[in-house]
Order: sequence, then C-alpha cells, then structure tokens
Amino acid sequence: MFIQTNPKNKAYYNLLDIAFDVCDTFILVIRKDMDCNQSVFNIINMLQDSLIEMKEESEWVGTELLGQTAYVYYYKTNDNAKKIIKSISNSLYEWTQPNFPEDLSFIKNGEAWLINTAHEYEGYLLTEDPILINRLKSIDGLNLVE
Repeated sequence: MFIQTNPKNKAYYNLLDIAFDVCDTFILVIRKDMDCNQSVFNIINMLQDSLIEMKEESEWVGTELLGQTAYVYYYKTNDNAKKIIKSISNSLYEWTQPNFPEDLSFIKNGEAWLINTAHEYEGYLLTEDPILINRLKSIDGLNLVE
C-alpha cells in the first residue's frame, strides 16, 4: 500500500502506534554524503538504550547507494523508543538530514514493513494481513492506495 500524502500529527502518531506494535525493529540512517547538524547526533544518543547495532552499509530498507555507504542504526521497537520518536517529530517525511536522521522505517521478522524514503516523499507498507490493513485504513488522515 502506497502512502499518498505525508502522515502528520495524529495520523502519524497512530501509524507509529501500529508500527511499534507490529514490528520488532526500526532503522534510522546517517548519510555520509549529506550535511547533518548536532540534532541528528542528539537523536541517535537519545535512542542509545534501544540500539541493537549500527552498520556501515550501502543499502537499507527502500534505498541502495551506488559506490557509497551510510551508517544504518537498528533499534528495538520498545515503549521508550516510541516515546522518543513521537516526541521529536510530527510527520513521517520529516526524517531527513540535516535536522533528523534519514528514513525512519520499520521491519517485521527481518522483512521490510514500513518503507520510508523521506527526502523523496515516498512511503509504503508491505502487509497482506486483512485485519492490519483495516486498522491502517481506519486511521484518519492516512491516505493509502493499494
């Protein structure tokens, strides 16, 4: 399902509630080829207790770099991380450098679930679960197209 418009405020928070409920991992990325300010590192530090690992990679959920790498941070989807994520952003496509780490995305059992390429204003959800699809479609302000 493609996300047609940038989920903001209540739609964004409701989407996060489902993503944190359904998924076991989320990622944030720091691109080495883009500027970033201190707030990016502050966010990474705030989430330190939920960090699983950081890898230097050329691809991650929804993105592949050619000839370059980025720092991909993998986090547990726990209540503390959800509280932090909700407190520092109010829209899905806000996750871009220089102010934020890139591409907040969610993974369920090793498979991409919510893919966010924020600087391109592209997002989509990968699920075939009819109950979950109904939950997502019931979020006011979340415009989805199958």
